Amino acid sequence: MHSLPPPHPDAILHSQRLTTTIITAIEQAGGIIPFDEFMQRALYTPGLGYYSAGMQKFGTAGDFVTAPEITPLFAQCIARQCQQVLTNFESGVILEFGAGSGIMAVDILKTLEELDCLPAHYFILEVSSDLQQQQKAMFQAQAPQFLPLVEWLSRLPTEPLQGVILANEVMDSIPVQRFTVQADDIAESYITYKDNSFHWQEQVTPNEILQQAVTDLELPVGYVSEINLALPAWIQSIADILETGMVLLIDYGFPSKEFYHPQRNQGTLMCHYRHHSHIDPLILVGLQDITAHINFTAVAEATVNTNLHVAGYTTQANFLLACGLADILFSLNPDDKQKYLKQAQQVKTLILPSEMGELFKVMGLTKNLDIPLLGFSKDERTRL
Repeated sequence: MHSLPPPHPDAILHSQRLTTTIITAIEQAGGIIPFDEFMQRALYTPGLGYYSAGMQKFGTAGDFVTAPEITPLFAQCIARQCQQVLTNFESGVILEFGAGSGIMAVDILKTLEELDCLPAHYFILEVSSDLQQQQKAMFQAQAPQFLPLVEWLSRLPTEPLQGVILANEVMDSIPVQRFTVQADDIAESYITYKDNSFHWQEQVTPNEILQQAVTDLELPVGYVSEINLALPAWIQSIADILETGMVLLIDYGFPSKEFYHPQRNQGTLMCHYRHHSHIDPLILVGLQDITAHINFTAVAEATVNTNLHVAGYTTQANFLLACGLADILFSLNPDDKQKYLKQAQQVKTLILPSEMGELFKVMGLTKNLDIPLLGFSKDERTRL
């Protein structure tokens, strides 16, 4: 039995509406759908999916806290990396995927203004109209002076960009295929509905790309994990739109050798609901986040047939320290002891190995920009 906080009655009704639409899809498909389709529908069904509906997701009142919510120092470090790149352009822009509450965008622009390096535009690619409204409200409350710079998009722009593309905790919400290695075949995880709940159903996959990709991993029989077959197309779409500049990817994950470690034989699927983490994506449909860790080796491999270059890969701790996190902290007024100690504690959350410092990785990709990126300047490169 899951020891999770009970949903509000309105939330239960919302979940039931989404469940009904997924049941219909399962029936139309003949009784089962692949897990990646279930994850897509649970997270992104218009008006009903977790990221499409109007519930509080970020911060203490939501389901989880991201680094920009913890302390503005995170965004200030990102801004310093952006500054280094933007100085190479007369009118460089920033495009942020999935801006969450909008606080990172606000804090980045505040810092870039102080550094006299504001972008010509700050694009926010946000598929959820509800989150777009929350982000606009955040700007209205915190930094209305930047609203003329900000443009919200529901799809990638058609015109090529020069500047910076940011994706903080975005890749982990791209739907994944779940598989089990069998003695003679690769089984894919499907979802069915019976006895008033969703259930897993394993069967040999007809997906030849999935079969070959998992076979190439040479995993032992019984191994269960995920693979993100949508990742290469996502990386390609970024390569197509970026004319010159940098892509900064921040997420939790591992290189392939660690991702498919013998002891990680049940995969990395994780759900987040009101600050509780658990591993059952088939409950609380539409009310909880569903994520999978990132295989950063696969991200690097996805750049091979693009014009993107892996310019750096390191831990979040190393990246933030290279971008001056310690200097920013030490520049705060130590006489305001309460505020200073609070910020110091928040910094520990960002960089300690037992917190976010090691699990979260940062990868920098560049295109037609041959400069040593600031955030990777102090690191013995983490091996991919």
